[in-house]
Amino acid sequence: MTALMDPPSTPSAPEPTPRVEDVPRSIDPGLPRSDKVFFGVSRAIGYSVFVLMGAIGLFLGLQSIPTFKRYGLGFLTESQWQPEKDILGISAVLVGTFTVALVAMVIAFPLALATALYISEYAPAKFKSFLVSMVDLMAAIPSIVWGLWGFFLLQPKAIHVAHWLHTHMGWVPFFNVDTDPNAAPWAQSRYAASAFIAGIAVSMMVLPMAAAVMRQVFSQAPIGEREAALGLGSTKWGMIRAVVLPFGAGGIIGGTMLSLGRALGETIAVVLIISPAFDIKFKPLEIGTSTISALIAGRFGEATSAQLSALLTAGFVLFIITLIINTLAAMIVARSRSGAQE
Repeated sequence: MTALMDPPSTPSAPEPTPRVEDVPRSIDPGLPRSDKVFFGVSRAIGYSVFVLMGAIGLFLGLQSIPTFKRYGLGFLTESQWQPEKDILGISAVLVGTFTVALVAMVIAFPLALATALYISEYAPAKFKSFLVSMVDLMAAIPSIVWGLWGFFLLQPKAIHVAHWLHTHMGWVPFFNVDTDPNAAPWAQSRYAASAFIAGIAVSMMVLPMAAAVMRQVFSQAPIGEREAALGLGSTKWGMIRAVVLPFGAGGIIGGTMLSLGRALGETIAVVLIISPAFDIKFKPLEIGTSTISALIAGRFGEATSAQLSALLTAGFVLFIITLIINTLAAMIVARSRSGAQE
């Protein structure tokens, strides 16, 4: 009876369910072991490039500190290199470096562009692989071979070209030479061992690099746009101007700047051809000039510790210049249509 009068017991509240964190589940791509090894090795090599470049820049920067402490920024503005008088500067060799590179690119750019367009658009299919191999083989020729070719074979012919340019275009300061071009026995030695001759040799060395980059970009031009231009009645050249060249503009600029970086640092061919001179002049047809790389190669063996630091400082300046140029080239290619599709 009392059990019936007791109030019913209230059921206890259920225990709260513990909250489980929503963590994304890792997904195994399922790559085979060989692909994982290749990916890891490739990534390690890519990182090592940055480490190596940083180590080179750090080493050159540390070695340049004594030179900048001793000569200050005057090292960049002084033109003479006279260690016996404690006068060291690289302004003249900087001008010579850019002069040789400018001559090289003026010659190499149109040849590389024409070569790339011919191989990509006009060459018969059965000859394309052969032409590509020849261009690549041209890039494999050692620098000393190009230097010997420029000194023994090119220079005797280029002297007459330089004389002709001086005779007919000497009113332009860039083509002027301090001699009488109309004299009966004209002074051939005034036109030898010049930045013009060195630039021609260097142009043959950088041409394959520029042509390879341009050809690769031209080959990636969209097939649909090509066929659309031809279907609307465009000629072959009209299609190239409307589709291929605009699409490959980034590659053209990037390949040219990469070649410019190579031209600025060329050493052996320039050393064999030019006659060293430390004068600030913009006369590529005239004898005498020097570049940073040629200065380092020519003075490295006999340099004292102070001179060695100055040479390494010159190398540091060249390193910074080429690094900036190559970085800009990579950025231009990456932002182009062809680079965006990679």
